[in-house]
Amino acid sequence: MADRVADRVADRMADRIPQFRILTLNQISPQGLHRFPSERYAVGKSLDDPDAILLRSHDLTRTPIPSSVRAIGRAGAGTNNIPVAEMSRRGVPVFNAPGANANAVKELVVAGMLLAARNLADAIGFVRDLKAGEDLHHRVEAEKKRFVGSELAGKTLGVVGLGAIGVKVANAAHALGMRVLGFDPHMTIDGAWQLS
Repeated sequence: MADRVADRVADRMADRIPQFRILTLNQISPQGLHRFPSERYAVGKSLDDPDAILLRSHDLTRTPIPSSVRAIGRAGAGTNNIPVAEMSRRGVPVFNAPGANANAVKELVVAGMLLAARNLADAIGFVRDLKAGEDLHHRVEAEKKRFVGSELAGKTLGVVGLGAIGVKVANAAHALGMRVLGFDPHMTIDGAWQLS
């Protein structure tokens, strides 16, 4: 009996809980969207009169923002693609998630450095152009010196901006044996403590 009463109370409370509408303007990670349970939030790419907007890189400065919007969240660092001053005048808070994608960006930077240092793009093109039937061993041995590249260890990397991403890039480069020089006139104490 007590279980049925509790279920009825829960059902009535659920009817009184408002459902908020969140308009997504970019592909947002399912890990982040799971924080919005469907009984409380309607989340989608085409919602009328949204209560909130969630975006990554969409340029909101060129998009009319409905008057129903009560908050804007950016899944990433920075807010340069959101008209913050206009939203402040309207009383709409703007949130971001600094550091949310810092590890992914660090990995892309390190991948770019490795691609460039080791001539990997040219080497992949060379391998792709090899033809079946030719003397592959002889051709590879004759041309592999073109793709030697150089080691990152001992090279110097300059990092401008030591926020969440810059600190991770600096630490990864240091771990690869690089000499790292950094510059950030607005560096935080926490950021400095995170440097290798």
